[in-house]
Amino acid sequence: MSPSKTNTNMSSSKSKISLTNPSIPLNSLILVTGCNGLLASHVADQLLSAGYRVRGTVRNPNKCFYLTSLYSSRHGDPGKFELVEISNVTAPNAWDEAIKGVAGIVHCVGATDLTIQEPDSAAKEELEWQVGLLEAAKRAETVKSFVFTSSAWALWMPDARRKVTLTEQSWNEKALALARDKNADPKKKGMAGFMALKTLVEQGVWQWVEREKPGFAFNTVLLDTVLGECLDPKNQGIPSTPGMVHWIWENKHMAIIDLMELQWFVDCVDMAKVYVAALASSPEVDRKRLFAFGGRYSFKEVVRLLGEMYLERKEKLGKPKKEGWDQTEVPNQRAEKLLKRVGQEEGWTRLEESVRANAESILTLERQGGMGAPQSTYAR
Repeated sequence: MSPSKTNTNMSSSKSKISLTNPSIPLNSLILVTGCNGLLASHVADQLLSAGYRVRGTVRNPNKCFYLTSLYSSRHGDPGKFELVEISNVTAPNAWDEAIKGVAGIVHCVGATDLTIQEPDSAAKEELEWQVGLLEAAKRAETVKSFVFTSSAWALWMPDARRKVTLTEQSWNEKALALARDKNADPKKKGMAGFMALKTLVEQGVWQWVEREKPGFAFNTVLLDTVLGECLDPKNQGIPSTPGMVHWIWENKHMAIIDLMELQWFVDCVDMAKVYVAALASSPEVDRKRLFAFGGRYSFKEVVRLLGEMYLERKEKLGKPKKEGWDQTEVPNQRAEKLLKRVGQEEGWTRLEESVRANAESILTLERQGGMGAPQSTYAR
């Protein structure tokens, strides 16, 4: 039996998020950064569903007013969501106005350039503004909890040939060494520079937390490949890693798909619920690295599922080459416990459901028109 089929108890529809005795009272104001992105838009959606108010930061509110209409249509009261502009996160005191009156922060903004070759200088530059937000939160004194977005690639370089056991103490030392090796062939480095950057940035924020000892709870969420529903395909397109399913759907950029190692995935909605649960579960959940790893996947399995679900599309799909399954063992139990705590008692969503939700978003995009799939940095 393939790993995607091991969890058979997932219902066809997800339970509505529900918080019991949250450490941050409902109707409190929560700041969500980068709110027009895939991750943050889902986090804001689940926060509103749970009963919080949300202030979302974007670079240009004029391009993101669709979010106000989106959340109003999904949750009613338009006064529960507001957009604020932060056009330059590196500006002095960039976060001070946005952070006023907020009880919690979910931070989803970070580097996305997969072609980074100098991770040490890139990390130094990024940490200046990442730490700037942490310092603003500490000064504000109203912030009770802070959840920071990190990456599975801060943990390890996926390699399906190796059996690896990850822990909360794992760091991607291999990527750091490879990225810093001046004698290594740049082609063999692949995305080591980006992985090293993610490692250094998360290490840097933890060092700040250990040194400054802020009064708020602090946790990081480590995301592996995110798949599933896109909330507004017309305005958002099929962004981030769900866009790779769109590539397969249209048989584009398959050489890039074949560069991706076999690893784990997490459903968009599951991911967002973990953020909300972590935000509202201090002091029990504090100073933790939370593994948002829902299950193993391969793009070959994604294609097989799409072909079964959409027979008319089967012969048009891209054909990934990588065989097998990732063998890594991950400590994702704490994150799954949080998922169950907020009402999703069945735990992680199965790959089948995430792929279907991803495909339905693609079909919505085809009906409505919109931004489409993201361009590949390597394909430009």
